[in-house]
Amino acid sequence: MKNIVVLVSGGGTNLQALIDAEHRGEIPNGKITCVISSKADAYALERAKQNNIKTCVLVRKDYADIAAYSRAMVEALQAENADLVIYAGFMTILDEQVTNAFPYKMMNVHPALIPSFCGKGYYGLRVHEEVLRRGVKVTGATVHFVTEVCDGGPIILQAAVPVLETDTPEILQRRVMEECEWKLLPKAAALFCDGKITVKDGKTHIES
Repeated sequence: MKNIVVLVSGGGTNLQALIDAEHRGEIPNGKITCVISSKADAYALERAKQNNIKTCVLVRKDYADIAAYSRAMVEALQAENADLVIYAGFMTILDEQVTNAFPYKMMNVHPALIPSFCGKGYYGLRVHEEVLRRGVKVTGATVHFVTEVCDGGPIILQAAVPVLETDTPEILQRRVMEECEWKLLPKAAALFCDGKITVKDGKTHIES
């Protein structure tokens, strides 16, 4: 059984999707053992407590710089014996100390089809605003491994949805979450915990 630690900063809808999937038996070889938040008032912590999952708070401003914060994060993850670390709306960029300590053991869900609309500054509603501004016809979400390059790690899974003429950023955001993010993230976690993902030459290969 793999220990899954989830990193959060906000409401925790992706965390809830993971919890629900685990309860349905869709992550048979993994268990969410801890939720670590960068904000003390994140509602995601309440979701964890309601499901009897251990919580921890590491507030960025409590540390002198990113290096100190990243070092504390590594120590926290190692203390939890994390096998898989999942970013679920975690809004703080960590340095290479963390990715070096957990190579290809950290994954993130991004609300666009990487390599489009990704990288520094592309998060939350900003992504969907740009999608609408550019007039693309299809968008979606990507689950990828976390590396030192923001949104640049090997892609694990992707799913797409149409962009409609009547969409607002908020409506599009909801569609991407419900039809892509909430389905992809548990599936990627299950594949990892089942040992079905390998990385070669910067690309993932998934056993059927």
